[in-house]
Amino acid sequence: MAAKQPPPLMKKHSQTDLVSRLKTRKILGVGGEDDDGEVHRSKISQVLGNELKFAIREPLGLRVWQFLSAVLFSGIAIMALAFPDQLYDAIFDGAEVTSKTPIRLYGGALLSISLIMWNALYTAEKVIIRWTLLTEACYFGVQFLVVTATLAETGLVSLGTLLLLASRLLFVTVSLYYYYQVGRKPKKV
Repeated sequence: MAAKQPPPLMKKHSQTDLVSRLKTRKILGVGGEDDDGEVHRSKISQVLGNELKFAIREPLGLRVWQFLSAVLFSGIAIMALAFPDQLYDAIFDGAEVTSKTPIRLYGGALLSISLIMWNALYTAEKVIIRWTLLTEACYFGVQFLVVTATLAETGLVSLGTLLLLASRLLFVTVSLYYYYQVGRKPKKV
């Protein structure tokens, strides 16, 4: 048996008719601007979405800061879990530890936060990065307030505690800086 020949291709008139093409593109939403001002050039880009819209421009040093934060949280957590006496002595300069349990609980909480920090290091999602930076800023802010209140109660001021307070203020400032930088709307190019 002989295979049937397909009918010859007929050219559609709508392809040559400019008004008809514009109407079709308007119905499909191709070529027009969307809510964000992005112009879709093809049906594929409209269906798949424009990835550039979701990508963030990372501030310079953000990933380094995230890495340093994760290392800092992990290191202090491990020290609090394994060597609670030495951690307390380093911060409060010779004060006697009455119980190791609160310091170890503190280490467990820090270890949990460090896991969040490590996971945030590998994400590109703006919301997750901002939440981890805000968590970090809140943690350092609360720690600054607690250490300040403890120093006011005990009256023991040492160089170590002053350095700790200064570093916490620095960490709050840097975390909030990156938090606002990641949250800024990108400039249209």
